[in-house]
Amino acid sequence: MASSSSSAIRTLLEDYVGGRIPADRIVPAVAERYYRTGARAGRDGLRPLMDVIERASPGIVQLARVAEGPGFDIRLAERPFPAAYEADLRRAAQSVLESGTDLVVEPRSGAPAPGNGFWSRFLDRVRRLFSAST
Repeated sequence: MASSSSSAIRTLLEDYVGGRIPADRIVPAVAERYYRTGARAGRDGLRPLMDVIERASPGIVQLARVAEGPGFDIRLAERPFPAAYEADLRRAAQSVLESGTDLVVEPRSGAPAPGNGFWSRFLDRVRRLFSAST
């Protein structure tokens, strides 16, 4: 049975393959799902897409200094996806959809509770990125 997370990413992939949304919208969605998962199966299902994304836009995440103290914050790099790689990304998305792989993405065990810690801040920033682009 697919979770809402799985169906959300699947819908985005279908919309991208169907030409209804641009690559600049699918890339952060896939990266956010990929980096937040702890289940190998969820990561493996998104790996073909991440291979293209990382080849086209190395360093999709950025480290930024935290003003509140020592350490770094992670955020998605805000740059357009190179048009030269869009055909590869579309083929990878089609491949993932055709594979029937369950794209269930569960948070890593031991992940900090909402509002605390590094990954929570990272996911909050990614979610804000999504809400601004919809």
